[in-house]
Amino acid sequence: MTRKPKRKLPASPARSDSTSLEPYRGHVSPSPAQCLAVRDALLAFHGFPDEFALFRLLRLGLSPENEADPLTERPTVLDGLVTTLLSQNTTDAISRRAFASLKAAFPSWDQVVDEEGKGLEDAIRCGGLAATKAARIRAMLRDVRERRGAICLEYLRELSVDEVKRELSQFKGIGPKTVSYISNLFIAASYFIPMQEFSVLFVGSF
Repeated sequence: MTRKPKRKLPASPARSDSTSLEPYRGHVSPSPAQCLAVRDALLAFHGFPDEFALFRLLRLGLSPENEADPLTERPTVLDGLVTTLLSQNTTDAISRRAFASLKAAFPSWDQVVDEEGKGLEDAIRCGGLAATKAARIRAMLRDVRERRGAICLEYLRELSVDEVKRELSQFKGIGPKTVSYISNLFIAASYFIPMQEFSVLFVGSF
């Protein structure tokens, strides 16, 4: 019985130089120009996300303390956390609408905790999963007030990364991705953006 000759495997592409700034030189697409085109198309359709305005200003060397510019207002950690909870299973635009409705109905977080009806659910209903999100938000706010005496999470800015993760992980519905998102976007002075925020992966190019 004659053996069939072995097939020759195609030659492997040359490996990139480890010192190169381009990690995928063998890939033709997407090119940097194509990536920028996608970024511009997303911005033209969705607009620049308000939550990233502060980081854009920092990168451009502008002072975030300039009160004359409405985009320089520093978002609170608690606002960021509630907004992130509202964004689950919906779009950014709808979650921002739900947050604006919540703040219009309840000017203070204490009012959210003390309200016994379904006002919170009604306020965020446009964001979907209103009953689940309302229960988690109210439980989180109540927990913060019981442990801290006031509904405020600004103290997290003074903690280490590990301490922040431990604090945020205590709340139901706050998983590792959410903890990382809040830590990097609303607490740390960092330009890191989680991968799921695909529409601003090229924020460094603005």
